[in-house]
Order: sequence, then C-alpha cells, then structure tokens
Amino acid sequence: MELQDYIINDIKPVSITDKVSDLKLLFNQLTYSHIPVEKEGVYMGCISETDAHCFDGAITLEDCNYAIEGFFVRSSTIWLDVLEAFAQNDSNIMPILDQNNKYLGYYELNDIIHLFNETPFFAEPGGILIVEKGINDYSFSEISQIVESNDTKLLGAFVSKIEGDLATITLKISTTSLNEIIQSFRRYSYNIVSGHEDDSYLETLKRRSQYLDKYLNM
Repeated sequence: MELQDYIINDIKPVSITDKVSDLKLLFNQLTYSHIPVEKEGVYMGCISETDAHCFDGAITLEDCNYAIEGFFVRSSTIWLDVLEAFAQNDSNIMPILDQNNKYLGYYELNDIIHLFNETPFFAEPGGILIVEKGINDYSFSEISQIVESNDTKLLGAFVSKIEGDLATITLKISTTSLNEIIQSFRRYSYNIVSGHEDDSYLETLKRRSQYLDKYLNM
C-alpha cells in the first residue's frame, strides 16, 4: 500500500497568530474534527473543533495554545500505525511530517479505512470465527496450526479484546465451513464466542437437552 498516494495538502495549517473566529469559520466550511496549526512555518499540532467553539472568537490561537494537540505521523509510518493514531487521537484528519519535521499534508480517516477494507481480511471470501482463551495460554502459532490442519488458510487474526486474564481473538478463515475448525478449537480448550456458520455441535447439544427436558417432564 503506497500511503504517499493518499497525502492531501489542499488545506494549509492555520497560523498560531490567527483569530479563533477565523478558525471557527473554517470549521463551519469543513467536516474535519481538527485543523493543523503552525508557527512561523513549523507544525505545532492540531486544534479540535470542540475546543475552538469553546473560546472567544476575538482571541488568537496563541492565547489558547494549551489546547493544541501535538499528534502526527511520519511519511514512513505504516498504514496500520496510521489507523491506530487516528483512533488514539479521536480525529478524522492526521498530519504528516517528514523525517526533518516538515509538514507534508494530511491523511483523511476515510481513505485509510478504505485501504483497510481492501485487505484480504475483509476483501476475500471466507468465514469469521471468534475464540477465547487465557491470555497466557493461547498462541498465534497454535491458532494457525489448528486452522491449517483443517486444510484451510488463515487470512487474518487479531486480539479484539482482553478482559482480565481472558483474550478474545477474531479470525478470518478462507472457508465458510467452520464446523470442523470449531471442533478442533474446542479440543485445544478454546471457547467459541461466535462462528459465522451454524455450529452443529451446539445445535446437537440443544436438541438433546430439549429432548431430555421433554422426557423428564412426561
């Protein structure tokens, strides 16, 4: 993925000597959550629309520079780290600096999400399986071995939640026939949270339980 192709520079950073009223007007014309700010050509950070509307329009940005957030990514930052930076800073715009701290432009969140959606995890056909295991008990090598032992491929995997000592792992698998894979994970003591296919094992248990209840209540 060539992220450089997605650099946008149609909006120049505002000057720290600009009035807040000018910044408010700019926010009213745009859909961005933040606007980059510079001082004498040097990138200072971003100010959010929420903060801008809290200040008196007559003051300058320098008078409220404590509200400027200094987040950015490098032109060499990989797309996954760029996506993380968006999430950490709750922004839909991400300034880009080169290795000499020169401002190059910015990324839009929608463009980076579009790149994410083009990865095999989302673009390739397959099934989604969510499993749980102790945080010290699971391993991605074991997960890959379980999947591949069922003659299929693992298209992607990530830890989607950690709660206490339990890790939740979301898997994208190159088949929608998940039942045998689900049984394999159970044999390795993984709890199945969700499988986007009918889980015949659970359905069988449910039917047997219903039959037993019916029999005992006769």
